[in-house]
Amino acid sequence: MPAYFVCTMTVHDPETYRKYTALTPATVARYGGKFLTRGDAVATVEGPAFTERMVILEFPDRATAMAWYADADYQSACLFRRAASTGRMILQEGRDNTTNPDPKV
Repeated sequence: MPAYFVCTMTVHDPETYRKYTALTPATVARYGGKFLTRGDAVATVEGPAFTERMVILEFPDRATAMAWYADADYQSACLFRRAASTGRMILQEGRDNTTNPDPKV
């Protein structure tokens, strides 16, 4: 089952952050991942305005996503991200039942 990282961040040092974004694609590709969005414009349709940068990544499964996150090269790149931004990375697995999935409320 695919797994998705939803990442949001506020960048306060774009120059340093670009060092992170330059290194990330190669690490994602090594784990069969792909960017679904990468800093594209976000429109707030309901609720408080969303003003952060957002990135959504897809990996083949949760174990592979976590292996990518733990990868030494990726963690080295993260030093730039952590120095240049604040944010969060959320991981959620997809499901086979997309027609009428259990809402898990």
